[in-house]
Parts: sequence; structure tokens; C-alpha cells
Amino acid sequence: MDKIILRNQDIPDISDIDVYERNGGYEALKRAVQGMTPDQVTDAVKISGLKGRGGAGFPTGLKWSFLPKGVFPRYLVVNADESEPGTFKDREIMEKNPHQFIEGVIISAYAIQSHHAFIYIRGEYPAAARILEEAIEAARARGYVGEQVLGGDYKVEITVHRGAGAYICGEETAMLDSLEGKLGMPRVKPPFPAVVGLYGKPTVINNVETLANVPPIIDKGAEWYKSIGTEKSSGPKIFCVSGHVNRPGNYEAALGSITLRDLIFGKEYAQGVRGNKNVKAILTAGASAPMLTAQHLDTKLDYEAIAAAGSILGSASIIVLDEDTDIPWATQKMSEFFKHESCGKCTPCREGTYWLLVLMQRVNEGKASMQDIEMLSVVSSQIMGRTLCPLGEFATSPVTGSLKWFKNEYEAKVKGNGHS
Repeated sequence: MDKIILRNQDIPDISDIDVYERNGGYEALKRAVQGMTPDQVTDAVKISGLKGRGGAGFPTGLKWSFLPKGVFPRYLVVNADESEPGTFKDREIMEKNPHQFIEGVIISAYAIQSHHAFIYIRGEYPAAARILEEAIEAARARGYVGEQVLGGDYKVEITVHRGAGAYICGEETAMLDSLEGKLGMPRVKPPFPAVVGLYGKPTVINNVETLANVPPIIDKGAEWYKSIGTEKSSGPKIFCVSGHVNRPGNYEAALGSITLRDLIFGKEYAQGVRGNKNVKAILTAGASAPMLTAQHLDTKLDYEAIAAAGSILGSASIIVLDEDTDIPWATQKMSEFFKHESCGKCTPCREGTYWLLVLMQRVNEGKASMQDIEMLSVVSSQIMGRTLCPLGEFATSPVTGSLKWFKNEYEAKVKGNGHS
């Protein structure tokens, strides 16, 4: 399959606007703004089956259609706060193929009738932020951004806003508060951002990779896009592979076209586990996903198949752990991350992430009892379904997943210290 999103790997210097235009760049924008109504653009994205690539996998066109009719102004906010461990796909898009992303931003803003788009970018991505700002000005010089897009009546501004290093601001409502200059904490929902979002106005929030899919959909058609992938998971997906593999990196494939085994061992992908060791565990969505094991290697890489295997595809940040990995130790590291990143607004998350870490430390320091292992499950159950945002749920995933498949390693540490 020809690369659709990671075209930079095939076309040198596509980050240059001249090269991008020579390869069909901004033709989709012309088609949308000059030949389609906003509703027609939204319908095309609906028909394509494009799902959000930021983690939730919610249908993009459907999200756009939730905006209340006749309420203005309205905003497009792009989630470029790529902070999930093991995720680095958006960074490559922004640094290597910024114009496809920017074109997607403009088309999407046009579809929802927004005249101002905000790109909330991770503070640790200064190079990507600078590249985006330069690309936006290059697009402005060609008439794609500004008061009269392509000489017509539609106008749009794009603002790049740098975050300050908080994982919680990847949650959409915390991101909105941060954009408004407030402390980044999740809001109570409802109301949802589509109704009361940025500055209290209707707002759509989409991921970088999601919007990079929009120009090809408008350019080649919704049916063409829908023919890629599976019936329920259409289009290409970028898989970020890291951990104990020979060739970590971003790899693009049609959803459902390859398995975890293909991705980890394929010559065109990660090329196997370092030192020819065996796979022990796989995190399919960074630290936020319940881990899978070597018995799941033949699971197809799409939203439905990964869910059926007991995990989530999320942003498709695949972290591979080899046979020598101490699973309780790795789980503690993930628990430390979530405890540190909890904003503290929800009591179950604030207290729960603290106690998960305390219990994991007991296990790894050889001070735990069998009761402590059971308490890990109890604390997790007291977090799940009781928080304002998914961070608390995500914090339980490494714990519950590792206990499901590797409880014997926990028990061995308890028995090794003479406790029961």
C-alpha cells in the first residue's frame, strides 16, 4: 500500500510547500472550499468511516455533526499534546509532512464553519511547533490561510499554542481550560465540548493524525477511503513501535491488514525482538492499555480485534517487552507515571494512583503479602468508573493487565520474601 499519511517517507522534502503542491497538496482544500458546502464535507468524512486516531476511536464526521445549529463562533482545537508513553506518530507528521496536516485543519475548520483553529502542541516539541508556524505562514502566503481563503468568502486563522508538559492536558476538557489560561483539569461533563467548549462556545477537538486523513478523503473520495481497512475500521493507521525491538519507529498500514506478529517481526516493520528473544508482553496503547501476551501475536491490528483480545488500540503505541522483563517492575514504572500525572481533582484517582504505587513498591521491595496483591485489584476497582476523565482508568490498566497474565510473578516475589 502506498503511504497516505507518512508520505514523507516516500517523497523527499514534502515539508516544503512547493514539493507538497507538486504532489497534489492543497487540491483537496480547493475542492472543498470552492466546490462543496460545509455539510457536504462533513458527510464525506462520515461516509469514509474515519475514526479519531487520538485514542477513543470515535467517528470523526459524527463528532462534527454534534455542534448545535446556528451557534457561533465555534472553534476547532487540535490535540497535538502527544504525551502517551510510546507515542510519537504526530511528531513525525508535524515535523515531516506539516502541510498535509495543516490542509486537514483548514478543511475541517471549513466543515464545521469555524474561523479559528488552535493547535495545542506538546511543550516538549519545540521543533515541531516552529515547523508548524513556518508552514502556516507559507500557506498564508499562498492564500490558504487568512481573511480570504483561495480568494473567496471563507476566512480562517490558525494559532499554535505550546503546552507546559502536563499529561492531563491531553484530556480534551483539561486542554480547553489550559488554552483559556486556567489550570489544566478535566471539566464535569455534560455539557460536552461540542456544546460548551473553548470560551464557552461549540468546539470540535480532533487529533493530528485524524486531520491528516481528511485531505486524502476529500481528494480521492469517501468510498476510496472506505475501501481501505475493514468494514468497521477504515483507512490507514500509523503504528508506533518501541521497546525491545530491532527497528523501532512509525509504520503505516491499513487497519486490519496486519497482525501484531507482522508488525513486530515483519521485515518492513520492526524486524523482530532484540537478541532473538521471545515476546513476553505487548502494550498496544502505551501505558494506558491492559497488556497482551505472546498468545495474542496473531491478533489483527484494528479497533475491534484488539478490544476482543482484551485491550485497546488507542493511539496504537505498541511497546514490546521481551522474555527477560520483570513485569511487576515494569508495572511499577507505569504506576509512577500515572501517580505523577494525576491532576488530583478526583479523589478516586488522586488517592487510588497513590495507593497503587505504594502497593507496587511493596511488591518490588520484597515487603508485600498476598493480601497486598489482592488489594491491588480492590484499589483498581475503586478507581474504575469513578473519575472525571480516563486517566484514572488508564492507571489501573497496567496493574489489572499484569495481574491477569503474570500474577505468578507477583506471587513469586511474595513467596521469596517469606510472606503469605
